[in-house]
Amino acid sequence: MNIADVRARAFAMPLNNPAYPRPPYKFYNREFVVITYRTDPAILRDLVPAPLEVVGDTVAYEFIRMPDSTGFGDYTETGQVIPVRYTTPAGEVQEGSYVHSMYLDDNSPIAGGREIWGFPKKLATPRLVHEQETLVGTLHYGSVLCVTATMGYKHREADLAQVAKSMAKPAFMIKIIPHVDCTPRICELVRYYLEDVTVKGAWTGPAQLQLFQHVMCDVARLPVHEVVSAIHYVADLTLGLGEVVHDYLNDDGKGA
Repeated sequence: MNIADVRARAFAMPLNNPAYPRPPYKFYNREFVVITYRTDPAILRDLVPAPLEVVGDTVAYEFIRMPDSTGFGDYTETGQVIPVRYTTPAGEVQEGSYVHSMYLDDNSPIAGGREIWGFPKKLATPRLVHEQETLVGTLHYGSVLCVTATMGYKHREADLAQVAKSMAKPAFMIKIIPHVDCTPRICELVRYYLEDVTVKGAWTGPAQLQLFQHVMCDVARLPVHEVVSAIHYVADLTLGLGEVVHDYLNDDGKGA
């Protein structure tokens, strides 16, 4: 293989058999259970990177079942997102979320999520199941239980337009790729959007959430003080590609 061929083929690793295909990445009947809870605002401010600003004292804990996604297959994901505010260089203020942690059980979206967008993904065993009148979410890291979530099943219908509006907000994350000498090669704040969203159904209900300490799965770093709300919804969507909004390696310090 000559150098021109390497450049032409170079999309993702491994060179000759990438772990995931090229976009688009479409999801059908994607099922969400999102429990919003209050936590310690001082910890939030310590974890969320500038130039993002923390909004309030809440965290959204998410369980997501993805039974049918192009390229990535059938898998389950869970994690925490934090409401934030971002001010663009032009002065536009955007309300969105910072993706703090993600745990899932499928190699392709772990590799693709980390390499393309910078999603903070780790391999674990999340589950979201229907047990009689209850939605049950669990997260095991290895053999250790780290999260238990329960929600009443479809107690009240939610406003589909409001759900779609919330899904239209941007999300942000830190993409970090080390150099071969372990110094940072890429350190960027990335923004992305969900696209082509069709909300098929949405419901609210009572919920409970328990987070347990684990050294490598630190969801309990953001402790649950009070459950505020819970929503369960199903949607089709496309995961939009990202854009870099801040380069930390070429920062003049004004954003710190």
